[in-house]
Amino acid sequence: MKVNILEFVEGAREARGVTVIIDVFRAFSVGCYAFDSGAAGIIATAGVDDAFALKREYTNSVLVGERDEKKIPGFDFGNSPTEIIQADLHCKTVIHTTTAGTQGLINATGADLVLTGSFVNAGAIVKFIKALNPSLVSLVAMGYRATVSAEEDLLCADYIRDGLLDEHNVSEGKIASLMNSSGRRFFNPANIDFSPPSDFFLCTMKDRFNFVLRAESRTDGNVALIKTET
Repeated sequence: MKVNILEFVEGAREARGVTVIIDVFRAFSVGCYAFDSGAAGIIATAGVDDAFALKREYTNSVLVGERDEKKIPGFDFGNSPTEIIQADLHCKTVIHTTTAGTQGLINATGADLVLTGSFVNAGAIVKFIKALNPSLVSLVAMGYRATVSAEEDLLCADYIRDGLLDEHNVSEGKIASLMNSSGRRFFNPANIDFSPPSDFFLCTMKDRFNFVLRAESRTDGNVALIKTET
């Protein structure tokens, strides 16, 4: 099995084989928590206008997402797992748009199969891919705002690669140390209303969920996320 690590939207476009689009802080952690909070499904979209259009189509739905890390005006929730775990999403469709993660899903058009990636279900991702035993896996670290390398996304890619190749290079300590690097923004008092400290801990809770989120392209250009148990 060959495992490539790529970055940003360009990496998503280049990705081939079984592909994992990784956004730890916070899009694809939020996706897992949304399903755990009862969501019937998730539709990922690139644009804010597209999200509002989908909201009009799906009456039993909620808008979740961010721009510049903050909740988009008119949306029900920001891109925050802390908000999502307190929400009743039972039987609701989540319409999700973010600066990095959902852009990667939309652009991964050359992949054979696309999954979302985060620490909270990384073990399930490894198990799912190993069962497929593909010859090629692409791990795409989406980065901060899809333009700057993000330590948490690259570390998650390393963690998934370790699992696929039966290696053990990523320790619990490395994940915890993100608090002092890329995760510092969650502990800035100025960000507490939209990026609280609890988001950091919820996003770095390794292997909390035993399911993967599989992406399926829709005819309208958006992407549906399908919860699949492992």
